[in-house]
Amino acid sequence: MLLRSLFTLLAYLACAPLLADTLWLNNGDRLTGEIILLDGGKLALKTKYAGQVLINWKDIDTLRTDKPLLIKREGLDSQHSQSLEAAGKGMVRLHNGTSEIVPLASIRQMVPPRPMLRDRIWEGNLDAKLDLERNENKTDEWKLKGDTRVEHGRWRHVLSGELEKESKNGARTEDNWEMEYDLDRFFTEHWFVRGSHERQVDDFQFVERQRSYGLGPGYRFWDSELGRFDLITQFSRFQLESDDGDLDFNAYSFEWDFKRLLSGTRFEIYSKAQVQVPQISEIDYVLDSEFGLRYRINGWARLSLLYELDQLRGLGQTSSDRHYLLGVGIGW
Repeated sequence: MLLRSLFTLLAYLACAPLLADTLWLNNGDRLTGEIILLDGGKLALKTKYAGQVLINWKDIDTLRTDKPLLIKREGLDSQHSQSLEAAGKGMVRLHNGTSEIVPLASIRQMVPPRPMLRDRIWEGNLDAKLDLERNENKTDEWKLKGDTRVEHGRWRHVLSGELEKESKNGARTEDNWEMEYDLDRFFTEHWFVRGSHERQVDDFQFVERQRSYGLGPGYRFWDSELGRFDLITQFSRFQLESDDGDLDFNAYSFEWDFKRLLSGTRFEIYSKAQVQVPQISEIDYVLDSEFGLRYRINGWARLSLLYELDQLRGLGQTSSDRHYLLGVGIGW
């Protein structure tokens, strides 16, 4: 019995390396690890010895993996693959009930599918920007923005916020923060309903405090290792507080959330925006939007470039507030 157990253990250890994804390169090298995705001519491979590495797709001779993948080939719709098997120079065997040998050059994209029901996914970003001016006036400004989301089964929790402070010659000129919590419940792979609660505090604006509660449907176009794209509409109740009195009103809103990885996960473009149409005669609409680009230095460090546009239209006039932010951050 002991000899049989020892033989089983040795056989498992000998076969364990074969369970990893394997790449054979044109120069004869062989790499093992976990295939993250293929996009933009770059294959991202997670290795134990060098972390995540990017490999030019044209430098790969063949490969094998036992993990399911969504594969997009030139001139064809996306198709599921149960596994891929090495099939000679520049070729790979695709298994999906049937077996088919296809050239690597015809494959444009490979992404692991995300099932509807998952144990848990946690991701987020935190970006910081510091601006120090030492001209005629001494101005110190810093801003912190972040968001995180946790998905478990059919539930998704999204928390986002930002904090901004500015002083000029020792006197405060900006001091505000905002926080939003969203709870999503998915009914299908694409459709969900969202409940939201948001709070804003600004010591230097006419409206010092703002609270809102919203509820409405959302649609997820896609969500994969490459990113996501969601559209949400909501009916909201707003409560504004100022020294001149309080104001309550209803509003309709339209929101999008977009993220896309480029160049084998090295670059990330993203955009978030919300258009609100209050049910009061003084305001036509309120736009709160941001568009950004992140450069992933490694698995957690980021450089970020962000453009923010806030706009309000009412009483025949439009006021806009634009910000350009360059900062550093972390992601997970």
